[in-house]
Amino acid sequence: MLDGRGAVVTGGSRGIGRAIVQRLCREGAKVVFNFATNEEAAAEVVRSVQADGGQAHAVRLDLADPDGPEQLMETAETHLGALDILVNNAAISHTPTPLAETDTAVFDHVMAVNARSVFLTTRHAARRMRDGGRIVNISTLNTVRPAPGIAPYAASKGAVEQLTAVAARELGPRGITVNTVSPGATDTEMLHAANPPQAIQTVAGMTPLGRLGQPGDIADVVAFLVGPDARWITRQNLRAAGGLA
Repeated sequence: MLDGRGAVVTGGSRGIGRAIVQRLCREGAKVVFNFATNEEAAAEVVRSVQADGGQAHAVRLDLADPDGPEQLMETAETHLGALDILVNNAAISHTPTPLAETDTAVFDHVMAVNARSVFLTTRHAARRMRDGGRIVNISTLNTVRPAPGIAPYAASKGAVEQLTAVAARELGPRGITVNTVSPGATDTEMLHAANPPQAIQTVAGMTPLGRLGQPGDIADVVAFLVGPDARWITRQNLRAAGGLA
């Protein structure tokens, strides 16, 4: 389905990003992804893809660095030859803290990784992506179900959703679709690091399908949006949350 397509996935070494890299490679795309710190996890993703006959290349790069997103995109094009798909998945969370007590440095760091990097990679794609390309930005259900203590995270993802809407209007004439996927509670390291076990069990019970999402559930939605069957879908926010809304 994606044979001959060059794809960039940010934050591809663990969790949802890892599942997206693996799924796109199974569909025939050649993928470049970045990771910030866990070199062994990134190497394992590459090995798993190669074992299935796919092609993936990992780049160690911190998207909080103002030059990082552009460096990633330029490095990716060196390996891919052309850019057809961009999936902005990389994100960080933070310790839940009341807005009145949230440090400015925390806000700035979360916005840099979660929102500014999306702006910069999308700007690069707007200049260099081939016509008919696909951009998918990963947001969160927290933009419609905000919780106390997560103001920087929710604000960063709200910005991502607005970037999606604007980019879809601007890039539509070139046949480039731009969409958002908003996962609900998904069984990742980030979820478990930010929430106590009881809270995770509670939200799983609130979901009509009665479980946490799995990274592969989100990767399947992304694979649909970057494939040919989603050619008439753009400027949408697909809530992949098991019915929790």
